[in-house]
Amino acid sequence: MPARAVSFRGPEEVSVIEEPIPRPDSDEALVEVECSGISPGTELLLYRGEAPTDLPADESIPALDGDLEYPIRYGYAVVGRVREVGEDVDSAWLDRRVFAFHPHASHVTLPSAELLPIPEDLSATAATLLPNVEAAVNFAMDARPIVGERAVVFGQGLLGLLTTALLSEYPLDSLYAVDRYPLRRSRSRSLGADATFAPDENGALHEALDGADLAIELSGNPAALDAAIDATGYDGRVIIGSWYGEKRAELDLGGRFHRSRISMESSQVSTIDPELRGRWDKHRRLDVAWDRLADLDADALLTHRLPVAEASEAYRLLADRPDEAIGAVLSY
Repeated sequence: MPARAVSFRGPEEVSVIEEPIPRPDSDEALVEVECSGISPGTELLLYRGEAPTDLPADESIPALDGDLEYPIRYGYAVVGRVREVGEDVDSAWLDRRVFAFHPHASHVTLPSAELLPIPEDLSATAATLLPNVEAAVNFAMDARPIVGERAVVFGQGLLGLLTTALLSEYPLDSLYAVDRYPLRRSRSRSLGADATFAPDENGALHEALDGADLAIELSGNPAALDAAIDATGYDGRVIIGSWYGEKRAELDLGGRFHRSRISMESSQVSTIDPELRGRWDKHRRLDVAWDRLADLDADALLTHRLPVAEASEAYRLLADRPDEAIGAVLSY
């Protein structure tokens, strides 16, 4: 059987390409992929044609070279076994289960330095969540929660739920979450949110919060950023983890915001806060992510599993039926 790879051909146009199975170079390993995880935030921007095409795909992931113009292969969460190694690679890698930051494909070749061994007690599907857990860890590092603070997370998709689960382990006064879909609000409560609210329940949210110390915006909806600012109290912090792509954010900064000294900061997993880089690097952050991933119930987050031949259906599902789909995994 030939190798298969997912390709974004244009807005809402996803195809599966067949090609020869690649051979590893001398410093590479060939990984036969068992499954790969779809990252609903960035990948749905690409699927919908809402990503700015003049940006690099991801400068921190070697396998994602070039820009975001179509056609493009994307994704960064493949899990499989090493089936072949180049002459300069230690043979101990053979048959090991590994994770790699690489676009969706049934077979990938990568330098062995870019392979991450998967803990034995972790399922392959759970391991596909590693990049999202790392992003949640990064949000928490940037947010710097303080004992006794009131916090709220806007958006309870895959990243929002993981961030809520992580924040629930802090000694906060209260942790609330906002999402329009009942399924996601239910998952949020099971992962540690004290209470959840729909976006149209602003009055109840504001009464419960009494001015958030910390708000994290992860919905991907620019309107939620305005709601996050409105829910934040004097001298509070708003962490913006959403990537809006080409969608514009219209903010009401003419009222209470002007006197409130609220700070707003972007947070993205490709880099580490400059103030932390003296002691933190990506390897240390990944170690934390592996530890947090071991304690998660992946089945509560990965609601759908589809064969790679149905990749286009997987993206349609995530884009058009968010009331029933949170995370999706492709199998090979």
